[in-house]
Amino acid sequence: MSNVPWRSDSYWTSPYNHLPEVRNTLALPSKVILHDATLRDGEQIPGIVLRKEDKIEIAILLDKFGIERIEAGMPAVAGEDAEAIREISRLKLKAKIFAFARATVGDIELAKEVGADGVVIEVPIGEPKLEYQFHWTWRDVLDKSLGSIKRAREIGLTAVFFPYDTTRSKPEDLENLLKGVMNEAPPDSIGVVDTMGCTLPQGIAFLVQRVRKLTGLPVEIHTHNDLGLGVANSLMAAAAGATVIHGCINGIGERTGNAALEEVALGLKILYQLDVPYKFEMLPELSQCVRMRTGFPLAPNKPVVGERIFTRESGIGVDMVKKYPLSMFALDPRFIGQKPSVVLGKKSGKLSVQQKLEDLALGELSSDQVEALVSQIKQMGIARRGLISDDEFKMLVAQAQAGKL
Repeated sequence: MSNVPWRSDSYWTSPYNHLPEVRNTLALPSKVILHDATLRDGEQIPGIVLRKEDKIEIAILLDKFGIERIEAGMPAVAGEDAEAIREISRLKLKAKIFAFARATVGDIELAKEVGADGVVIEVPIGEPKLEYQFHWTWRDVLDKSLGSIKRAREIGLTAVFFPYDTTRSKPEDLENLLKGVMNEAPPDSIGVVDTMGCTLPQGIAFLVQRVRKLTGLPVEIHTHNDLGLGVANSLMAAAAGATVIHGCINGIGERTGNAALEEVALGLKILYQLDVPYKFEMLPELSQCVRMRTGFPLAPNKPVVGERIFTRESGIGVDMVKKYPLSMFALDPRFIGQKPSVVLGKKSGKLSVQQKLEDLALGELSSDQVEALVSQIKQMGIARRGLISDDEFKMLVAQAQAGKL
């Protein structure tokens, strides 16, 4: 175990993260929690339907993993969604259960009826939304917001005010809306919502700090991944003082998806060195459950939970994959419930063959036999534009031993 923060038995990150010139730019809270939206925003992918039993199973695993808040759905969407939230609330999980709601008293009261601890109250504030979709002004949004926030607070729900498309709002509209809300119906927290995933990390940091200054309330961050910045923007928001990060397991969600919550969780732990409760060894099980229940495929190179992120074909350094994985990866695969592996194909070399012989307990071969194997494996890999299976390798080894290669 090392005594430097960027290195442990489980990970080895960059020492540059910890230079004073870097750390002094961070305004990290002492605690950041995760708000999982897989059961609501994750279901926004066209064609995905999560039934009650799906949501219950995923919620139980999220809770075991250590997620602090679960957004279990929008009860006004369908009777089964309402029943799913009710059933999840009855489980008495450690996680707080939230419902998603429009800014109507009816939606707020329904969230309470199904047993939610809190409610995410959505209203539009982005200029394109107000101008083209709703034909509203910021005053209209304020008028529609006040009653729902007040009702949520009256009936004991934690009220998250969620002015979506925040990042495309006119600065004066956002300021007027937030000041009006604070004057007449302060919620418990405010969401900064990058609905279209179109904001630089620096813009997110500015908005988090601006909203904190305007309201004095805790700020939550909700990002999408349209330009590939969902996780970066979430971590930047935390660095600017956001105390809650929204996201979805496997990065699923509307259009290009939400911030991948498993990636955010790791960032909080190994990059920011925050004390977090997450059981990272559970990630393969949780990811697989979401994958199976949604039917939504996962790229094999998906960060953190992809099936091949610790797989090596190239012969260079292949012996280190298992002997000292931190020389090849930032994470020890075992830390997140995975295993390193060696596969064979066009890019393999002698070390690859020797490692595979060891993995499959096939004994040793002479130098000439290994050379012949490498040559044959490369030819097969090129011809099929793919990899050689373990069974094929065993057959090739037998041929090499018989002098038939």
